[in-house]
Amino acid sequence: MPRRLKHWGWGYEDEQLTLDQTRAAAAAITDRLGFGTEEPDRPVPLASVSLPRSRLKVPPSLAGICWTDDYERCLHAYGRSYADIVRAFRGRFEHPPDVVARPRSGREVADVLEWATSAGAAVIPFGGGTSVVGGVEPRVGDGYAGVVTVDLKALDRVLEVDSRSLSARIQAGATGPALEQQLGHAGLTLRHFPQSFELSTLGGWIATRAGGHFATLYTHIDDLVESIRALTPSGAWESRRLPGSGAGVSADRLLLGSEGTLGIITEAWVRVRPRPTHRASAGVRFEDFGAGTAAVRALSQSGLYPSNCRLIDAREAELTGAADGSHALLVLGFESAHHEVGKWLELALACCKDHGGSWDGASDRGDQPGSRWRESFLRAPYLRDTFVAIDVLSETFESAVTWDRFEQFHESVLAKTTEAVREVCGQGFVTSRFTHIYPDGPAPYYTVLAPVRRGAELAQWTEIKRAASEAVLDAGGTITHHHAVGRDHRPWYDRQRPDPFARALRAAKAELDPAGILNPGVLIDPQRSAPPE
Repeated sequence: MPRRLKHWGWGYEDEQLTLDQTRAAAAAITDRLGFGTEEPDRPVPLASVSLPRSRLKVPPSLAGICWTDDYERCLHAYGRSYADIVRAFRGRFEHPPDVVARPRSGREVADVLEWATSAGAAVIPFGGGTSVVGGVEPRVGDGYAGVVTVDLKALDRVLEVDSRSLSARIQAGATGPALEQQLGHAGLTLRHFPQSFELSTLGGWIATRAGGHFATLYTHIDDLVESIRALTPSGAWESRRLPGSGAGVSADRLLLGSEGTLGIITEAWVRVRPRPTHRASAGVRFEDFGAGTAAVRALSQSGLYPSNCRLIDAREAELTGAADGSHALLVLGFESAHHEVGKWLELALACCKDHGGSWDGASDRGDQPGSRWRESFLRAPYLRDTFVAIDVLSETFESAVTWDRFEQFHESVLAKTTEAVREVCGQGFVTSRFTHIYPDGPAPYYTVLAPVRRGAELAQWTEIKRAASEAVLDAGGTITHHHAVGRDHRPWYDRQRPDPFARALRAAKAELDPAGILNPGVLIDPQRSAPPE
């Protein structure tokens, strides 16, 4: 029998900790954090969940690819933000999809779209379900006869590899591991590794403009897309496959970040590369985050382009076991498929030394502090399920801002978010790191950890999130660097974007999706008439 994903949390059902294992984890976590409960709560089992009846009748022609059972509807009711996991953990599924469709071809995607349009149903495109901003939640408001979630994971193949041009045509439902395994047969890699890599999909990365693990150069999926094919209620949309073009507004750019509001992405040509064989890395200590920031800015403008350049503040380094809490840590690394990279690391370390950095030694197999931090980074989504069970709030937000404004931005965001955490939760803290760096600025990423009152978690996080988002926008940052907009960031996204652009986006939506059925409420609110009787 195939493995099943948890209907409420991260990962698979067979990875769920037992009660004794959760208690052991709770003891260790509460000892380290100084808050939380050692007697964990347990998730509401699926058998105890009560869902509203499905409002839609699936036509016989689609019966073989559609599901209305409780498991599928619960699994597709949320993404995997802190708020999503809390609600699912408590058995609260107030807006589940009425039907989950899993098409196996572009033709079947078109058939589902045609049926949903005729039925007056909203359509939610769904990849790995790893959204942390409400991007796949079927909370669409009134005016729809129901909701159909279109799960694309059956479209999971690498269809073509062009080794001469170093590109590949891949279906949108391919997860990170699946596409890397298939590309690996040709010695190639897409080299896009977000934290959600294990479960998220190529189509989801494109729809949300996802950022990968690498700190510089080709790390965003934007940089790796050659062309995109999508299906809209008005017809197919496919751009010409080119290395670059100046022919007007880019068709691909309009789909990148469209979050399922303009069409359902079914496949894309993407740029691939030979798998790296040369690596070198080091963990560099700095007296404080400010000293590390100066070094990282110099590195970002040096032309060295490290593959990894994550500056982690002292508290986060301590919590993850990467350091002892007495200094900030820079996880620095280089890699190549073509040449040794030791010289590049030496130059980068010399730059760090100029700004007070120190280190114990470099490694071609991964430095120890960096390896410990990476292990913690990959384990974090699983750990958050345990945090929910022991009444610990664990959530993140991120932004980007230019170097000239960063110091004031960081001071303001950290202070205002920390103040909100302590006012709402009594205690707790906010840690920070850089996930990506550019010559003109960094992408700071903040983690909130605090005790919460069981039953009041959502209200507490909502208040903290509002304070953090206001601080980010007021200080000149973007409301999101790589987590997308979804429903959760809409109020601040609406303020960030230019008004003429918002009107142009609404016009594009009206042309491509005249019935307004695609992911309503994400990015824009479509104008539509009531569903047919």
